[in-house]
Amino acid sequence: MKYKNAYREVMREFDAVRMRADEVREARRGEIYTKVPQLATLDKSLSELGLSVAKLALAGDVSAVDNLRQKSDALKQERLSLLAKKGISENYLLPAFLCKNCADTGYIQVSPGIPATACACLKQRLIEEYYSLSNMREVLQYENFDTFDIRLFGTEISTDEGLSPRTNIEANYKHAMNFVKTFGDTFSNLLLYGETGLGKTFLSHCIAKDLLDAGNTVLYLTVPRLCKFIENSRFNRDASVLPDEMLEMADEADLLVLDDLGAEVSTVVTSSALFDIINQRLLMRKSTVISTNLSPNGLAAQYSERMVSRFLGNYQLLKFFGEDIRVKKKYGSVRK
Repeated sequence: MKYKNAYREVMREFDAVRMRADEVREARRGEIYTKVPQLATLDKSLSELGLSVAKLALAGDVSAVDNLRQKSDALKQERLSLLAKKGISENYLLPAFLCKNCADTGYIQVSPGIPATACACLKQRLIEEYYSLSNMREVLQYENFDTFDIRLFGTEISTDEGLSPRTNIEANYKHAMNFVKTFGDTFSNLLLYGETGLGKTFLSHCIAKDLLDAGNTVLYLTVPRLCKFIENSRFNRDASVLPDEMLEMADEADLLVLDDLGAEVSTVVTSSALFDIINQRLLMRKSTVISTNLSPNGLAAQYSERMVSRFLGNYQLLKFFGEDIRVKKKYGSVRK
């Protein structure tokens, strides 16, 4: 519910911005009309001509329409000359919208009859609001590359892995840094897997923060939460304004971070929608970072063959192993 309310709040912000722009325009217009009464007369005449042109066009009187348009063009030229003479910019009387693409409506209407599409400014504002609601902004202040502590990982070589957790995490850290460094130039995806408490989510946060700071759109979702959005979108249409927006951004964000894959309650609907998101991002060459407690064999047991083939064929798999670093942080067991 709070995410649905977030959408409404953001749209109210857009309405308020438009209203302020209109208020500023009207105040400026009143100021200019007082100083230059002739301009008020010209604008009134242009408005009346516009209405007349519309009526004649509906009546099919082409000759009369052309005649009125010539008069309108002459008045517009006279208006421009008057503004120039008074040293007034024509833009001074136009609404000062923050976004020129959608005029602060949040949506772009390409042509009549075609559904409006969400503007980039609305998508970015919604992502920012979702981050605020999930406390991600605060989290990223202390979970980032600068605060990543390699000392939390042990130096004892694992018999099963043939290397130490610290050596392994150093390699994963470098892969994550390279992912950020080449983002936008090289299309790649990461799948971080291993037991809980080994730094997968932390490293995802590191990547998200650096790309956000670089001006990219990043959407962070836990898979259980995403599946809840999907269920709402499919089965509660009267309460699903937000989920539709969320699912659209899951396709289009520069980076999608999906945390805790495998912890969701899977249904036919959610599994199909999750596959569609992952597959669509591959087709659009939009990068995704996924973290999961499941091993590759665990993924194969829980998900369809076509889903697992996308992971194994299009994602770089980074394994995490060792002791639970959350326990080490809590009890201060850190080796230099």
